[in-house]
Amino acid sequence: MDNVTLRLNVFFEDPFWVGVVEKVEDGKLSVSKVVFGPEPKSYQVYDYFIKNYDQLKFSPAVETDVKEKRVNPKRMQREVHKSVAVSGIGTKSQQALKLQQEQMKTKRKAKSRELKEAEKQRRFDLKQQKKKEKHRGR
Repeated sequence: MDNVTLRLNVFFEDPFWVGVVEKVEDGKLSVSKVVFGPEPKSYQVYDYFIKNYDQLKFSPAVETDVKEKRVNPKRMQREVHKSVAVSGIGTKSQQALKLQQEQMKTKRKAKSRELKEAEKQRRFDLKQQKKKEKHRGR
């Protein structure tokens, strides 16, 4: 007897709402992606998958370990809120772009700080030179 598990995740991937269907069949994972456009209502998602499930194009199957774990719905909701608050929502590529942006920001700040220090040192040296020129005859 085949053991098939389906899981649907709907999330916002700028600028569209996207649904990812994960199908685990005999320890093998296949995935399909659906773009909804504007935010779908739950009944619209349900209707879409009832009518179009047989037309979904699933990825090639990948070996996976199946963990059947029941989680209290309230606990699951708390964990979701905590993970969203900590890491934010986004794809791996969006997170990579954000990391690159932060690195560029730190480099830019360091360079700006160095330039500011160099300008400060230049002004100090100029001031010292003027002092020496004033007291040259003594």
